[in-house]
Amino acid sequence: MKIGVDLGGTNTVVGLCTDEGALLCKQGTPTRTGDPDGLRADMRRLALAVCAEKGVAPDEVCQVGIGVPGSFIKRTCTLTFGTNLQMDDVSFAQAFQPEFNCPVYLDNDANCAALGEYIGGAGRGVRNMVMVTLGTGLGGGLILDGKLYTGANDIAGEIGHMVVHYNGLPCNCGRRGCWEAYSSATGMVRLAEAALAQGGDSLLRGMKAENGGRLMAKMVCDARDAGDSLADGVFQQYVEYFACGLNNMIAILQPEKIVVGGGLAGYGEKLMSPVRALVRRGLMKADCEQAELVLAELGNDAGIIGAAMLAR
Repeated sequence: MKIGVDLGGTNTVVGLCTDEGALLCKQGTPTRTGDPDGLRADMRRLALAVCAEKGVAPDEVCQVGIGVPGSFIKRTCTLTFGTNLQMDDVSFAQAFQPEFNCPVYLDNDANCAALGEYIGGAGRGVRNMVMVTLGTGLGGGLILDGKLYTGANDIAGEIGHMVVHYNGLPCNCGRRGCWEAYSSATGMVRLAEAALAQGGDSLLRGMKAENGGRLMAKMVCDARDAGDSLADGVFQQYVEYFACGLNNMIAILQPEKIVVGGGLAGYGEKLMSPVRALVRRGLMKADCEQAELVLAELGNDAGIIGAAMLAR
């Protein structure tokens, strides 16, 4: 048996998995941000709870994996910089002792999601896969030749910080023109705000006012569905930037599948169909024709399963 932990800025979720990566059960609790001792205690308590739920003794668990949002050191299982968790330099190596006397592994949450989809979701059956997560930021993970690729310093896969517009919009990473600045949910909102600033009628103005002056990516999608021309223009611009980044990924990695998850993936085929068309148009003759673009299947469970399987 294996345990996976999805450690998020809002919730901490712990799951019990089989050795093959099937999720048996999960339990969660609000994350105690800024409280390392409390967080470690919660993780251990939840790990014991999922074992008890399935009648599994702690000594039957052969490993624990944790997916974290932030910078880390794998060797010492230490979160070095966790802005969303409001804590730095926190080790989780001993967090599950004394009950769980097994190895503890740590990796980026997007990498865990990629590994989860590869093992039990939309990436099953391939050897080379790219995971793209569309949320507040744009995250990703790379599966190359059947293995999670993390590079020489364990942080490879930050695909959102590939530049798609030289000297373009500023990104939170400090650079300009990053893919994340255009193709995350935040990026869609920025494109919409810029379009509204140019004037013209749009349902988005009323939606924004009703939401306390805050525009959200889902509003752009909803307004587009309602026939709003400004929202449709924003969406088309968004799709062009998204497809541009995907074509770059294909040119560099030639994956068999690109799996798209995250909040914006909830727009489903309304997003994927136009993106596929633009990606096909941008392929080079030598590009992998089997670079299939699909939606993620596991939702939030992908990170739990991937974390549990990190020792792979």
